[in-house]
Amino acid sequence: MPLRSSRGVASVIALAAATGAYADNHTTTVTIATVNNGDMIRMQGLTDDFTAQHPDIELEWVTLEENVLRQRVTQDIATNGGQFDVLTIGMYETPIWAAQDWLVPLDDLGADYDAEDILPAMRAGLSHEGTLYAAPFYGESSMVMYRTDLMESAGLEMPDAPTWEFIAEAAAAITDRDAEIYGVCLRGKAGWGENMAFITTVANSFGARWFDENWRPQLDSPEWMEAVTFYNDLLQNYGPPGASTNGFNENLALFQQGKCGMWIDATVAASFVTNENDSTVADSVGFALAPDTGLGKRANWLWAWALAVPAGSDATDEAKAFIEWATSKDYLALVAENEGWANVPPGSRTSLYENETYLTEAPFAQMTLDSINAADPNAPTVDDVPYVGIQYVAIPEWAGIGTSAGQEFSAMVAGQQTPAEALENAQALVADEMEAAGY
Repeated sequence: MPLRSSRGVASVIALAAATGAYADNHTTTVTIATVNNGDMIRMQGLTDDFTAQHPDIELEWVTLEENVLRQRVTQDIATNGGQFDVLTIGMYETPIWAAQDWLVPLDDLGADYDAEDILPAMRAGLSHEGTLYAAPFYGESSMVMYRTDLMESAGLEMPDAPTWEFIAEAAAAITDRDAEIYGVCLRGKAGWGENMAFITTVANSFGARWFDENWRPQLDSPEWMEAVTFYNDLLQNYGPPGASTNGFNENLALFQQGKCGMWIDATVAASFVTNENDSTVADSVGFALAPDTGLGKRANWLWAWALAVPAGSDATDEAKAFIEWATSKDYLALVAENEGWANVPPGSRTSLYENETYLTEAPFAQMTLDSINAADPNAPTVDDVPYVGIQYVAIPEWAGIGTSAGQEFSAMVAGQQTPAEALENAQALVADEMEAAGY
């Protein structure tokens, strides 16, 4: 090799090494705490698109079970621990933590981001005093997902807006324990975001409420007894074995395996139960609004898993860049390109529900939007209440109250106590907590 060329190659190698060293020295790591559900796992598989656009940002994932995630991020942000740069949180935490100045405002995500496109219900639930503090990755309500083939075999037709009475009738007709087909799958796993989210919506639809206008606990009311007894009877008579340990992911797996006749849970599950790669019953799934008892409130919730930046992060700009990517219209198009439109994260943007291709490919799209629009966190119950929130009570004490009460009701489903005993214990612990908090 001529000397001149050899020196040129050496220079290129040196430059490359220097550039690499520069990049290594100037790479910022963004640590993301998130939940172990399907949409979040899918996002992790697509992040090469983000890092190609931001070669100076390295992503580190901490993926946790829902209850563990809530415990970890709450502890970290309350102590300004600084373990995470992006948090996966929801509508309960966002306004409370924003009021404490624990979150960074997300009101500067750029014109291309189009924050006005976020569904109004999601934007309102993730804001504090009009400022957005968490960007929705996906939004959801809850609805009935059911096996159309089993309903047909039972000679029944699911109404678009069923009553709880019909759900009980259908569950009895569908259940075939010898064939391991259970009429209804419901959350029984303890946790304020697990069984208590579901049980609270059932209670709302039966006319119950957590507190009266003076913040006095109401779990000793006849409405709570009727609601909890109905829920427990459904699971005892028509639910799968071990229902007291089943949360969202466990029931999703059961439905995909063809073991649930009906599953009443998050609308976001619709894409997973109709995905032929994951579900053995993908071609026989129908959707309906969450049930009611005719009192004017359906048993559906409103929620968003959203991304936020804790005030203790030392990589705020980089964290915002990731959130802008993950919750953008372009991300939805990226998922559609790789997985199909039916699998994009739903419930966050108005433009998605104006996309004819999405409406055609996602048979659950309109029912999802109808369910979201039917949920009103400002009027969650039949009687007036002093709180906001459908499946939770938007006060700092709720996480503790909901977690403790959830353990009582999970023990009930496990057969360790009666509905009356579970309600008596829950009433007592809620009363003690509220008195200690000064209500």
